[in-house]
Amino acid sequence: MSLSIIIVSYNAREDLERCLESLHRAPPSIPHDITVVDNASTEGGLDLIRSRWLAVQIIALDRNRGFAAGNNAGIRATRGELLLLLNSDTVVPPGAVDTLVARLNAHPTAAAAGPRLIDRAGRAELSFGPMISPLGEARQKAIGALYDAGISPISSWVERVTRQEKYVDWVSGACLLVSRADAEGVGLLDERFFLYTEDVDFCAALRARGRRILFAPASEVIHARGRSRASAPGVMDAAYRRSQIAFYEKHHPRWVPVLRAYLRLKGALPPGLD
Repeated sequence: MSLSIIIVSYNAREDLERCLESLHRAPPSIPHDITVVDNASTEGGLDLIRSRWLAVQIIALDRNRGFAAGNNAGIRATRGELLLLLNSDTVVPPGAVDTLVARLNAHPTAAAAGPRLIDRAGRAELSFGPMISPLGEARQKAIGALYDAGISPISSWVERVTRQEKYVDWVSGACLLVSRADAEGVGLLDERFFLYTEDVDFCAALRARGRRILFAPASEVIHARGRSRASAPGVMDAAYRRSQIAFYEKHHPRWVPVLRAYLRLKGALPPGLD
């Protein structure tokens, strides 16, 4: 069995260097290859990446095609029987990839698995959840807000649930292991999602084929969550809302008029979606 690691990057050279360094310092024992898909970054540095990481395949796209399309480009350019979709803002500790592979292999009904994501301080991220719906989304956001505010009972609950292996509706695309056969069986990631919710939609497509999604906390990966949003909050907010509307159009079309009205009232409806 072989593994292809696919890292989509956009103007994140320092993060990408740290991610590649972590994989180089303690490489997975499973036969693997690494592909970086650059989404037409404007900061430069690709030549430096090429010169330092000679074994890494680099795909330079002609424009920023988004996260889903970037991953698809990497998938099509690789041959591993397993695929690890990995954010550039992650650091992979020794053994994390092999543990994740082992947990997925231990669950024949599972198509995909995600690790326990933590920040650099070791604080867990709620990196899995129920299928997005109006109620489910409100619940996830409320829990996230209370957790970020440091509310003790919520923090204790998140710590507890992120240590329990379980089947879930989705795991975060920041680090998502999936079999190539399953990924190709659903037609890869849906490219209408430029950024955000593509992981939830992808997991929903896998589940629609009768496959399962595994949250595997025995594997831990460090994720510097929110760096892209912090660097360009307006752009990221608009990208999120576009993906949110696209997600509801696909999965909950009856709720789209309500969502549009709500975003219009908040002044958060992206241009061109009136």
